[in-house]
Amino acid sequence: MNLPKHIAIIMDGNGRWATARGHNRFWGHIRGAKSATDAIQTAVNLGIENLTLFTFSTENWKRPQLEINFLMRLLTRQLKRELKMLMDNNVRFSCMGDLSRLPNHAQAAVAETILATKNNTGMRLVFALNYSGRQDILNCTRTIASQVARGLLRPEDIDSQVFSQFLAGANQPEPDLIVRTSGEMRLSNFFLWQAAYSELYFCNKLWPEFRPEDLEAAVDSYLHRERRFGKTGDQVKHEISQSTPPVLEC
Repeated sequence: MNLPKHIAIIMDGNGRWATARGHNRFWGHIRGAKSATDAIQTAVNLGIENLTLFTFSTENWKRPQLEINFLMRLLTRQLKRELKMLMDNNVRFSCMGDLSRLPNHAQAAVAETILATKNNTGMRLVFALNYSGRQDILNCTRTIASQVARGLLRPEDIDSQVFSQFLAGANQPEPDLIVRTSGEMRLSNFFLWQAAYSELYFCNKLWPEFRPEDLEAAVDSYLHRERRFGKTGDQVKHEISQSTPPVLEC
């Protein structure tokens, strides 16, 4: 099966899930962390090579300070708690986004997890922390402008491939499949450049309700789609037929 090489997930709906059940938003984040662990394990079981979880956006700093503090503590706790799971599954962990604004304890937990898993050779797991798709593009543009000003890059040599090399997550393929929960149908400033040809899958469940079978359903939906990248369906079918080895009869 032509599995997606890279799945990215916008984990949305923790607060709404909790308040709908008469709990505070913190309880929703705790249950959401469990769904994240399940999604990581499911992606490993499916044989996915790259998984990115949109964990904390630049816009999330606008939330109440008490909730932000809780989320940072939860991040630290979960990284320490799930390190054994990552090691047992040969998962290599990294992050993208501006980590400098995270509290020291969260930065330390991230660094420790990256270091502990750096030699793992299985699935690449990326947390998007303090990440913004627009800021990513701006940072990329500034870096390229600096390279041009220093004479290291000619303007006429800048194409989409060169541009992509300066974006966050450039060491990963662009996401084949982006999954969003909670019924919202938008990217919310996530992977704005990289998502140009991503397949989108929207799930009505709130993130704490998201189960392994829901991720499996998203992958199954992806497998039944025709990815044309601007070509016609007939062109895609012809290319597939040309790349498929002939069946030899005995």
